Amino acid sequence: MTHRRAAIPALVGALSLTLLLWWAGASAQALELRGTTNLLDIQSMNELRRWLAPWAYDTPATLLPGDGAQYSTLHRTAMQIRFVAVFVAYLAGALHLVRRMPPTPGRTPATLLALWAWGPVAGTLAGIASAPWLIASSGRGSFRLLPQLASMSASSGPTVVFAALVSSLATVVVARITMKNADAAPRGEVPPRAARLAAGVGTAVIALSLVVLSYEAVAAWIQTSFVGGGLLSEPGDLLRQWLLLGGWSAPGRTPFGEWLLHRAGDVLMLVVVWWALRLLPRRLTRITLLTMTVGTICATVLGLLARQVVQATMSGTASVWGPLSLFSGLGEGVPAALLFGTLAGVAGLVTLRLGGARDATGGSAG
Repeated sequence: MTHRRAAIPALVGALSLTLLLWWAGASAQALELRGTTNLLDIQSMNELRRWLAPWAYDTPATLLPGDGAQYSTLHRTAMQIRFVAVFVAYLAGALHLVRRMPPTPGRTPATLLALWAWGPVAGTLAGIASAPWLIASSGRGSFRLLPQLASMSASSGPTVVFAALVSSLATVVVARITMKNADAAPRGEVPPRAARLAAGVGTAVIALSLVVLSYEAVAAWIQTSFVGGGLLSEPGDLLRQWLLLGGWSAPGRTPFGEWLLHRAGDVLMLVVVWWALRLLPRRLTRITLLTMTVGTICATVLGLLARQVVQATMSGTASVWGPLSLFSGLGEGVPAALLFGTLAGVAGLVTLRLGGARDATGGSAG
């Protein structure tokens, strides 16, 4: 698909995601209206406040120490940067995905899932871009800077996951319309053995974070072993955000069967990642470094979402904290998915190149 044809659905998707997030943030004030507790229990209200807080445009009262006007201006600037950044980030990713993985028959489900997974990535990138201004607006810019950056990089929340689902549907529908009279998009030539090997290598990179680094003893070492001074002190939280895709421990006193059941989410994530990476090269019109990287990041995020849904259904917290608590973990771990998805994409491309994969133009992959 040409850039011109791909730009229209990408713009529609980016605009719809930005507007949905803006609308969600603007709706946060409705939770403070009298009578809201008659519709929602207190647990659900608190959970909704947490979901909407990263996108709430109005300045919270807690961010007004000292000179309130200056801090309020900084907060508004930070939110403007956040919304512009989420628009630009989703636009860039959607443009590339729609162009290299157009929603033709046989590709549409893959394109839809990839665009959906790119939404939380765009939200995370927007949170990182706006973090300096948000930290400064709190009046604590020189206090525990790295832990604050860690919190900001993981603050997009479940709201962006649901908004991205709607945006991905809109993007695919518009893309199908714009390419109605276009030529059929060709597929790359990928030997099955090379595709399976590349998927295995990419999944092994993801497993390094999910299985090795996320083990409680290793995670504790990451949290406490790196020290710094001044503004770079306490890097443990930031390292955990960017290095750990999960968290698990040995059975201990827990029955082995129950412990194994709780690890089902981790197994499902690796299966989803392998399956997505196995199919990815055949869904692309051209296998390049950027395309494999973006596609692998999306596959990793999809695996994360599948893992989080399974863990939520087994947690049993809905009866205590309300039904919304089932979705409270959606969107967590995206910074680590960005890092390890990039590494896995590079490793997968090298494996495909060595395996003789060729893109739709007849050239070697990469």
